[in-house]
Amino acid sequence: MLRGAWKEIRHYPSAVIGLVIILIYAAISVYTVIAIPYEEAVRLWRGGEDIWGDNPRLAAPTWYNLFRKKKLPLTIKMDDKHPSVKDLGYQQVDDDLWVHDLEYAFDFQADEFPQDVALFFQAAFQKKAPYVSIVWIRPDGKEIRLEDLSIRGQRQVFLVSQAQRLHKKLRLPEGMDPVVPLFADDYKSENPQVLKGTYKVRLETTLFEADSTINSKLVVYGKVHGWAGTDHLRRDLSVALLWGAPVALSFGLLAATGVSVLTMIIAAVGVWFGGWVDAAIQRITEVNMVLPVLPILIMVGIFISRSLVVMLLVIVALSIFGASIKTNRAIFLQIKASPYIEAARSYGASDLRIIFFYMIPRIIPTIIPSLVLGIPSFVFLEASLAVLGLGDPVLPTWGKILDDARVNGALLQGHFYWVLLPSFALMITGIAFAMLGFSLDRIFNPRLREL
Repeated sequence: MLRGAWKEIRHYPSAVIGLVIILIYAAISVYTVIAIPYEEAVRLWRGGEDIWGDNPRLAAPTWYNLFRKKKLPLTIKMDDKHPSVKDLGYQQVDDDLWVHDLEYAFDFQADEFPQDVALFFQAAFQKKAPYVSIVWIRPDGKEIRLEDLSIRGQRQVFLVSQAQRLHKKLRLPEGMDPVVPLFADDYKSENPQVLKGTYKVRLETTLFEADSTINSKLVVYGKVHGWAGTDHLRRDLSVALLWGAPVALSFGLLAATGVSVLTMIIAAVGVWFGGWVDAAIQRITEVNMVLPVLPILIMVGIFISRSLVVMLLVIVALSIFGASIKTNRAIFLQIKASPYIEAARSYGASDLRIIFFYMIPRIIPTIIPSLVLGIPSFVFLEASLAVLGLGDPVLPTWGKILDDARVNGALLQGHFYWVLLPSFALMITGIAFAMLGFSLDRIFNPRLREL
């Protein structure tokens, strides 16, 4: 029967489309687990500025530029080993004084100003810290001395947006971003435009020890980044969107399979043994059907654990005594009265053999559609818990993205991609399983074929 059912699927376009989408999700899940192992995903998602520092904050996906007339800038990153970085010379000018100059060059053709400009420094010295002067050179040849710094730490950052001395030096109007005069054709005009062309950053380094060194990196933060954008912590949302697929599918599949199989076994045991066993199962089911599942899960998340495994076990425990037990019980009562069950009993088959080899196999085709339809409900339940702040604290998931977006007011600030991408992934998941599940229901239930 199952083999024939799979052959009939091709006659239902909705089932084929749903199955193709599910297979695509499965392929993405396998690729994600292989390309971004669990430890690496956790490191990328729960790391720090050393991992996310090169990403722009709250940047839209790169494909936003396809729908815009004025193109948003991409992020430009280069360190002192980059081919476009020019070494202007290293020389000793005194007994304890060396000079080493570098010049970064990059082409900027976007129609809007970047978010920020940052220079990262790392210095190695014994007693006297190196000294760096940062000079900004515009395409029109104008030079702006940004800052003079003493590099004393292993990781020191200079951000143009936080350069208060630059603000005073250029006498910028109150509230103007210091990045604007670096890239504007005329920042004093009412509507300054981006001056396109090749920009340069000259680092004039002074060293006070022969063996001291200094490394640098330039980052011009854009306003679009990657195919998924970034969040308020500069994290690339593609990590959570990719890992959300295997987490959601595995959680939904395990929960739906566990609930369907255990419910079927419990109903079969109750029908076969009857008496107080069946009565006890029915009373437990009736009590469990009126229990509020979500509030119970919220209490478990607050007082016990927010682990995905714990939540999965609790959900299965609360769902196995559901309404489907009564549906399965009605079917098993008919099966129990079948002649082949009497024949099995007459030749001495044990109770467990009759339950697992004669009764349960007869009902498996009828629970497949409900199992498939149950997967998205558990996927949405996991996402709902995450949106409520009760998701797994370690794993990056679709629900976790939505929770961060909600807490940080993504929609109010206009960062629609932050909400739409995980919502779209959840919606497509629900539609795919619904299309396949309803088609399977028609295949396994002949009465529905005429509707």
